[in-house]
Amino acid sequence: MAKPPASLRQLTSQFGPHLNYTPAGGWREESTHPYHLVKTHCCFCGQQCGIQLKVEEENQRVIGFEPWEEFPFNRGMLCPKGVKRYLQSEHPDRLLDPLMRAEQGFRRATWEEALDLTATRLRDLQEKYGKDAVAVYGGASLTTEKTYLVGKFARVALGTRHVDYNGRLCMVSAGHAYKPAFGVDRSLIPWEDIPKAQVLLIVGANIGDCAPITTDYVWRCRDNGGKLIVVDPRLTPIARNADLFLPVRPGTDLALLMAMLHVVLRDGLENRDFIAEHTTGFEAVAESVKAWDPRRAAEMTGVPPENIEKAAHWFAKAERAIALHARGIEHHSKGVENCTAVINLCLATGQIGREGTGCSMITGQGNGQGGREQGQKCDQLPGQRQIDDPEARRHVASVWGIGEDEIPGKGLTAEEIMEAIHRGEIKGLLSMCFNPIVSLPDANFTREALEKLEFFGVIDFFLSETAQFADVVLAGSLHEEEEGLSCSAEGRVIHIQKAVNPPGNARADCSILCDLARRLGKEKYFPFTSMREILDEMREASRGGVADYYGITYEKVDRQLGVFWPCPTPDHPGTPRLIEGGKSFHPDGKCRFRVTEWRPSGDPLDENFPILLTTGRVVSQYLSGAQTRRIGELTDQYPNPRVEIHPRLADQHGIRDGDWVTVTTRRSSVTLQAMVVKTIRPDTIFIPYHWPFDRSVNRLTHRTLDPQSKIPEFKVSACRIQKAERPPEWWLEREAESNGSKPVEGRKRA
Repeated sequence: MAKPPASLRQLTSQFGPHLNYTPAGGWREESTHPYHLVKTHCCFCGQQCGIQLKVEEENQRVIGFEPWEEFPFNRGMLCPKGVKRYLQSEHPDRLLDPLMRAEQGFRRATWEEALDLTATRLRDLQEKYGKDAVAVYGGASLTTEKTYLVGKFARVALGTRHVDYNGRLCMVSAGHAYKPAFGVDRSLIPWEDIPKAQVLLIVGANIGDCAPITTDYVWRCRDNGGKLIVVDPRLTPIARNADLFLPVRPGTDLALLMAMLHVVLRDGLENRDFIAEHTTGFEAVAESVKAWDPRRAAEMTGVPPENIEKAAHWFAKAERAIALHARGIEHHSKGVENCTAVINLCLATGQIGREGTGCSMITGQGNGQGGREQGQKCDQLPGQRQIDDPEARRHVASVWGIGEDEIPGKGLTAEEIMEAIHRGEIKGLLSMCFNPIVSLPDANFTREALEKLEFFGVIDFFLSETAQFADVVLAGSLHEEEEGLSCSAEGRVIHIQKAVNPPGNARADCSILCDLARRLGKEKYFPFTSMREILDEMREASRGGVADYYGITYEKVDRQLGVFWPCPTPDHPGTPRLIEGGKSFHPDGKCRFRVTEWRPSGDPLDENFPILLTTGRVVSQYLSGAQTRRIGELTDQYPNPRVEIHPRLADQHGIRDGDWVTVTTRRSSVTLQAMVVKTIRPDTIFIPYHWPFDRSVNRLTHRTLDPQSKIPEFKVSACRIQKAERPPEWWLEREAESNGSKPVEGRKRA
C-alpha cells in the first residue's frame, strides 16, 4: 500500500525543493566554454514562447539561453519564468535514478527492479480486481507524442478505461463549450488577430500574471485605437489599463454575460443576417436571456447596470471584436455555461469568422491544447475523436492493430478517479507529471486517497509532493531532453527540439512507457525506437479527425515556424483562423447557440462562512510549483502564498498588512500572511495555489464539479477569516531551519 512520507522534513532535505540560482557548472566566461544554440520553446505556460537554449559543447548541458527574435509569437520577448526556465536543467534536486520505497523514505533502485516491480504490481492488481482497478494520470505539460502514448498505454497495455490528465483542471470547460458550438475544441483565432480588433473583452483572464507575452498583443490593440473591457473580481495588471472594468463577484460571470446578451437583443444590436445564415438555436437562447436585465444582473454581480449596458454596446457595435477568457470563468461548477455564454455573445453579434473577430480560451498549461487532442483524455481518442463514436473506434483500432471492441469505453475524470480510490474501486495508479496533492481540490481528501492505494507509481523528473507517497518513482525526462510537438494557446503546433540527454540514469519518458508495455506483454503494440516513429503513428491515428495532424512533420513545423491544425495533407499550409466565413466543423456548417442556465455555487455563503475565496496564479510560479519553486529568483519574487484582502474587510477583522491570517472553509484551515490591497473586491479574498501541504489553498477548496466538464470549482469557496495569534508551525520551523543557512546552488546533490 502506498504510504505517506515517513518524514516530510527528511524527504525535503534530501529531494527538495532546494533553490538553485546558478546554471550547470556555475557562472563562467562563455569564450572559454564553447556552446551552441538549440531553438525550442518555454515550458511554463500555454503561450509556448520561442527560446534558444545554450548547450555547452564539452559537457552537453544547458548553461543559459538567448532570445529567439525570429519566432513570430513572442519575437524574443520572455516573462520572468521564461528567462529562468533553463535553471531547472541539471538542478541539484533532479532525480538521477529510479526510487523505491524503503523504511526511511526511498532507496535508489536499478531500472530492472523498478520496472519489474511496477509491471508486476499493476498486472497483479488487474488480475485480482479487474482491468479498471488500475488508473493512469497524464499531464498537459507533456509533448503531444507523450500524451498520445499515455492514452495508448492505458487502453492497450493495461486495458483500463480510466485515463485522464491534469488538463482536466485547465481548459476542459472551454472545450465542452466550443465543441458543441463549433464542432472543434481550439482557439478560433491566431494571436495576430488581437491587435486588429476594435474592442477586446477579457473575462476571467489575468493576462499580466498568467500569459504575460499576450499583453503585448493587447497593448498593440490599444495602440491601434481599440477599447479594452476587463471582467474580473481583482484589479489585475491588465484591468488597471482597461477602458471599462467590471469587478464581478466571483461565481456570477454567467449573470453578467447573459445580461450583456439581453442588452444586445433588447436594443436591436444583434447581427440578424449572420444569425440566420450561420447559426441554429438562436430563438431558444434569446428567450432564455429575457429575464436577465442589467438591474437583476447588477444585484448578483455587483457591477453597475449602466456599465453592463456600456460593455454590451461597445462589443456589439464594433466592426471587429474579440472575447478572450481563461480559468476565471472556467474553474466553476457552471464553467461550461460561462464559456457558452461568451460564445453566444459572439454569435449573436456576428463577431466570428473574420479577421479581428472571434473568441478564444487562453491556455494555462504548457501543452494544454495539444494535451487534450490525441487521446489521454478519458472521453477522447486521437484526433479529438469521441471514444463512443463507432467510426472513431474503428479507425483508431485499425491503426493500433487491435479489435474495435478491445478499446475500453469512457473512463473517470481526474477528480472522479480520486473518489473511486476512496470507494475502493481503483486500487492502483500510475501517474506521469501530475501533482494532484497540490493541484486537486480538498487536498486532505486527495492525501487520504493516495494512502489507500495498494500500488502507486510515478514517472517524473523531480520528487514532487505527490511522488512522496509513491511506491516506485521512475526518473523521467525534462522538456529539453526529448524531441516532440506541442500546441500553443493559439493552436500553433511547434517543435520541442531535444537539446541534451537526461542526466545520470534518468531516462526518456517514452522509453519508460514502452519498457513497461513490454513487461506487460504488449511489446508488439509499442515497437517505437524514436519519437519520429511515435509521431508517424499519431499522425495516422489523428488522420480525418477534427484535430488532424496528418500533414504535420518536424521539418514542416521548423520551416513554417509552426503549423496550425487542422493540417490534413503534407502540402496543406495549416489553418490559423477557424470558422472562416461563419462555417463551423459540424456537418451542416452551422454554429450552435446553446441555452445557459443559472445555478448557485456548490459552496454557498452563510453566516459562518460569509466571505468569498478565489484562487489563481502569480507571475513567477507555474501550476503546482514543482518546477518553479526550485528556481531561486522565481521563488524570491513570491516566496510564500499570501492572502489578498481589501482594506475595508481587513479593518473589520483588525488585520494589517503582514499580519498572519487564518482562513477557514468547511473543509480545513490555513494560516498565511495578509497582503492588504485595494485591488480586490471587499467581499472577496484571493490566495495563489502553487504551494503544498500547510501552505496549500487547495486544502480549502471543494470538490463540486461542473456536470459536463467535471472541472472542480476552484474559483468560488465560502470562507471566514480571523487574525492569527502567532505564525503557523510551518513558518516557525522554516525560520529555525534557515537561521544561518544558505540556499543550495550549482550542482550540489543531496
